[in-house]
Amino acid sequence: MRFLVSTIGSRGEAQPVTALAVRLRDLGNDVTVVAPPDFADLVTGNGIHFVPVGPVLRRAADVDPSQLKALAEQSVRDQFAVLTAAAAGADVLVAGGALQHATRSVAESIGAHYVYASFCANTLPSPHHAPPALLGNVFTNGTPQENLAHWEQQRSLFDFSRDTVNAERAKLDLPPVDDIRDHIFSDTPWLAADPLLSPWPGPGDLVHTGAWLLPDSRPLAPDLQAFLDNGEPPLYLGLGSMSRTTPHIVTDVVHAARLLGKRLVLQRGWADLTPADTTPDHITIDEVNHQSLFRRVAAVIHHGGAGTTTTAAAAGVPQLVLPHMYDQYYWAAQVERLDIGRSGPPTPDTLAETLTLSPQATKISPHIRTDGAHRAATRLMAL
Repeated sequence: MRFLVSTIGSRGEAQPVTALAVRLRDLGNDVTVVAPPDFADLVTGNGIHFVPVGPVLRRAADVDPSQLKALAEQSVRDQFAVLTAAAAGADVLVAGGALQHATRSVAESIGAHYVYASFCANTLPSPHHAPPALLGNVFTNGTPQENLAHWEQQRSLFDFSRDTVNAERAKLDLPPVDDIRDHIFSDTPWLAADPLLSPWPGPGDLVHTGAWLLPDSRPLAPDLQAFLDNGEPPLYLGLGSMSRTTPHIVTDVVHAARLLGKRLVLQRGWADLTPADTTPDHITIDEVNHQSLFRRVAAVIHHGGAGTTTTAAAAGVPQLVLPHMYDQYYWAAQVERLDIGRSGPPTPDTLAETLTLSPQATKISPHIRTDGAHRAATRLMAL
């Protein structure tokens, strides 16, 4: 079978999409991944055919806010153009994550199956949880009526593209659609998140596959390995694809770590996190195998991305979550619900409390599913 898997999100969406593609490929299928150019090495490094779409995400923080609407509409047109060309002959198109405006239409135009997959429960409408934080709004979980009201407020974030989507659909000889959000999500979306970390309380039809995890066998760099071997397990700080972050966050974490007598592994990430000084109690690293590293640290301090949260939970290590946007507030709440971590700020007291949760994090670890990508792949092949 031929599959096309598409995302326009950050690494938190590109990595699980790649995990699914690898599993599909290993089961004998032809797979193409369409994703932002930032992730070409991630996809091709795993032996998967890659097609870029849209601008380089790492530069997105520099966009003039007055240009956002025009850029968003152009993004929709780009998605249609790229996916239409890349999907020729595909049997199944999978849309991974938010704002997949073109994937379902392209699937309709070639008679292919379509699946929309979310990587977090609160990015799918439900009366049981508030929607994710967008455009500066952080929604507090409330009554079912309040939650649904918040979801209705977010419809405009999808409706902006209606005219552009329908103009592109007309080029494909497809009828117009009125409800863009429900069109993208479909009647039976998939939830590619761990059932324990991100349960689905309903209502509605949904396929809950478990998280799509990409196995990582890369060795740790020799200098990092030596640092880990030369003392007690350190703390880890990384903010993934967050290119903008709270000022002084590195200073605050280094200060808290030193007060607690803890060393620190600092991953630069897209925010280019850098310590103010160079001392033997911390090491700064770039790209790394989180699955291996997290099993060697005392706690993981991170932004609350779906992948980092799941990897830390699977490693059995407590987490201190510093949410910035979107689904990160949800993951912070889930970590606290399970008592495997706390939510920031990174004060010495909060960090000390986080470290006491190690036994509970160890207890939860064996229950994190690792077969989500395989379950999803076999189900897709049965469509």
